[in-house]
Amino acid sequence: MPVSAANGTHTDAPPRPKPRRRVVLLPAAAVALAASLVVGLLTHGPTAWGLLPIALYAVLALTGMDLLLVTALALAGSVLVALPPPAETGDVLAASVIDPVTVIGVIIVFGAATGEVLRVTGVADALVRGIMRIVDGHGTTVLMYGMLLACLVLVAALGTLAGALAIAAPLLVPIAANAGFTRSATAATMFLGGCAGLALAPFAGSNIAIMNTADVGYLTYVTVGAGPLVLLSLVLAAVVVPWVQRSSAAREDFYHPGEVTGPSASTGAGPTARTRRATWAFALALAVTVVHATATKAGTTFPLVALPLMALVTATAAGLSPRRAGRALLTGARRMLPMLVLFWMLAALFGFIDLLKPYDVVLDTFGSQLSHMAALPLALAVAALGWVGVPGATAAQVILIGEVFGPLGTELGIGPAAWVIVLLWASKADTYGPLPNANMVGAMGLARADRLPYLLGTGWALLVPACALYTALLALIL
Repeated sequence: MPVSAANGTHTDAPPRPKPRRRVVLLPAAAVALAASLVVGLLTHGPTAWGLLPIALYAVLALTGMDLLLVTALALAGSVLVALPPPAETGDVLAASVIDPVTVIGVIIVFGAATGEVLRVTGVADALVRGIMRIVDGHGTTVLMYGMLLACLVLVAALGTLAGALAIAAPLLVPIAANAGFTRSATAATMFLGGCAGLALAPFAGSNIAIMNTADVGYLTYVTVGAGPLVLLSLVLAAVVVPWVQRSSAAREDFYHPGEVTGPSASTGAGPTARTRRATWAFALALAVTVVHATATKAGTTFPLVALPLMALVTATAAGLSPRRAGRALLTGARRMLPMLVLFWMLAALFGFIDLLKPYDVVLDTFGSQLSHMAALPLALAVAALGWVGVPGATAAQVILIGEVFGPLGTELGIGPAAWVIVLLWASKADTYGPLPNANMVGAMGLARADRLPYLLGTGWALLVPACALYTALLALIL
């Protein structure tokens, strides 16, 4: 799934269509809206035609149209199909402001704001330096795991991929070059560590969406979902990265002398006393909030308190003035405001669809046939949608899958733990393949690598066993 280069959040935003494509897409969107109006005039709820806006969303998103525009068009289509009275329209729009889907959008904004505070205070930099100082002088294997762990911790702490790796790369690349790592091996290490960290991030928007949709806490999410993927990444790194190193070394894929400059693992300007204090304060705040959320099974709204609290604790410990801290918060939040609008529109879209009760119609019509369907094939089929699903924000994709297939899954007995696996793999599988993606290219660019087959091989090396692992877990659960 692609990343937003601007802010590093795992957004999966598709590229904007070229002008020539817009000439085709916009008339197609107009036809789709006209069809929605016709359906709205000829039908009334309950009706399966209520699923038409979801189909419209999927088709337009797959064309590469801007995701905000796609969501707006799907929302307009849902209004045209439902044709509710003005008062009911206002009620749906108002209710969507406090809907859990919109709350996830707010969490994404808060997460970006907190991430900017960590960047400004130097905490993100200090986390990487601290890990690398620990592993310095213990051999290349330990150094490789130190680099992987640094990426994992930083991405998990910030809840972003490209943004965290962009902070880590200027420190890790010189260390890797001095140790004789090839460009491709460095990129593979950063890729594996970063993707594992993103799966583990407690306050990443996509992970919050998974926990909210599956109705589970962070402990369950880690135990059956993210934990196996992280452990598999750590185990396979011992085989995959050395393979990339040997193969790319044979092609002279090394950094050139003098090409990269920076600190070694034990030299360079260390963090100031304030930065060290802020780093420890942030680590403590993060640990306390995660433990509290796990112990109390805190709901979706908990990050709305935890993230500002962590930002406040970190900024205070670093001695940031209120003005500078506020500026950092606003800078980070401003980048994600379009995502907040997108999630509010998604909440409204689902609200108008609910007026037509399409899922009730589908279950009433096909309930007898569906009752004889096994849960495992459906779970695997839904999880596979990650490779052909809507190329929108990862959290939005999770919400859409849960909205469309949740009622059917519940009818077939797919429980919360199984939903965690299904939703996690549906949203993250295509990060590892089978095709190249922006996450791979981003890691390559930051590591100054230019041999995509090695990153693609790295992704496949994790993708295949992960598919087998999650299939086995689903078979045990279901």
